[in-house]
Amino acid sequence: MTVTIVGSQLGDEGKGALVDRWGGDADVVVRYQGGDNAGHTVVEGGEEYKLSLVPSGAVRGTIGVLGNGCVVNPRTLFSEIDGLRDRGLDPDVRVARRAHVILPYHRVLDGIEEAVKADDDAGDEVGTTGRGIGPTYEDKAGRRGIRIGDLLDRDVLRERLEYAVSHNRAVAEDVYGLDVADSEHAEAFDVDALLEEFAEFGDRLADDGMTVNCSDFLHRRREAGDRILFEGAQGTSIDVDHGNYPFVTSSNPTAGGAAVGSGLGVTTVGSGEVVGIVKAYLSRVGSGPMPTELDGDDHEESLADDIREKGGEFGTVTGRPRRIGWLDLPMLRHASRVSGFTGVAINHVDVLADLEELQVCVGYDLDGERLDTVPTTTRQWERCEPVYREFDTWSAVDWTAVAAEGYEALPEATRAYVEFVADETDAAVYAVGVGPDREETIELANPFATTEA
Repeated sequence: MTVTIVGSQLGDEGKGALVDRWGGDADVVVRYQGGDNAGHTVVEGGEEYKLSLVPSGAVRGTIGVLGNGCVVNPRTLFSEIDGLRDRGLDPDVRVARRAHVILPYHRVLDGIEEAVKADDDAGDEVGTTGRGIGPTYEDKAGRRGIRIGDLLDRDVLRERLEYAVSHNRAVAEDVYGLDVADSEHAEAFDVDALLEEFAEFGDRLADDGMTVNCSDFLHRRREAGDRILFEGAQGTSIDVDHGNYPFVTSSNPTAGGAAVGSGLGVTTVGSGEVVGIVKAYLSRVGSGPMPTELDGDDHEESLADDIREKGGEFGTVTGRPRRIGWLDLPMLRHASRVSGFTGVAINHVDVLADLEELQVCVGYDLDGERLDTVPTTTRQWERCEPVYREFDTWSAVDWTAVAAEGYEALPEATRAYVEFVADETDAAVYAVGVGPDREETIELANPFATTEA
């Protein structure tokens, strides 16, 4: 009765569209990690909804839960909820009391650290969204974080803030040399100002009945027979443990994170379906290795521009143009093994129509050795040379009509491409995306039906 949606690449695979589609068959949709650095664009009836924190299922009227593995910026949360209500929706969002809170000083520190790394000759800047995600997870691991439950008690909140602000202000001043008192960021380190603002967020959370003991809440829903969909943010190759460290996010987007980040056991998550979402090519916002990137001669850059424009490859949260590359099968094999894919959904095949050529990286050459998966160190991955296989291209068609007719209506070359990817990931094809709208997804199998079969 559970389905876990996992990004199989570097994020931006189109997970939101599948969460939205299958979320209609779920009773509860759970985000289990990440924060408002995770952009999901959902298109419903021609209406586009850009979400960075609220679970995608909110557009379908399901209960959305931000699990204990998330880091939550209340400013963003209520801004998105109010925006959806202004558009006629009534999202039902619950927040785990054990989830950690992003505070203004986290965002300040995020920006400072990225600037320092950018100036360093080592070139280790991650290209973060600057939204305070990493510093919040640092405070969590350092046992000085502030949790959603702390916002509900003003005395507890003050106590937590006094310790956390003192520590983070010292980091800003003594490590990075910021004169907090005379800077534009003074209020971000002001205990009294933070107390007033975030205690009010706590009041709203309490008044609206939004906070939950996540593990207990989900356990009871499952015991009552509810279907639960777990929504991962970002992608496997930026998982803090399994990605190309240090160019990673600060949490675990892989399927194992669903158990830890929600409080439901691994046997519960593991007994359900795990669907890897694959973009038919590769894109990335931020720094780090990308062996198949189209950034060489004018021809490659022209191909990248064509794909970027047709695919709308600009960050949902940041608006930054994404880097573009050919599909990378070593990356997909790694993702399938780490999360245990039972199925895959392959998106954006329409974007590849009418290209002059179509390549897929089927392996790497590293110092004369052939690799079929991503090496464990980023320095090795940087030295990998992609080994390509060329595929037949296909022409643009009426993709809306194809979606209505089904899988066999896809061009033959498109089906060959899709089936090759599925074979290489050792997973069945559950869906093929031919456009951004929910109805522009060809569904071959509903994972909830597969789970119950």
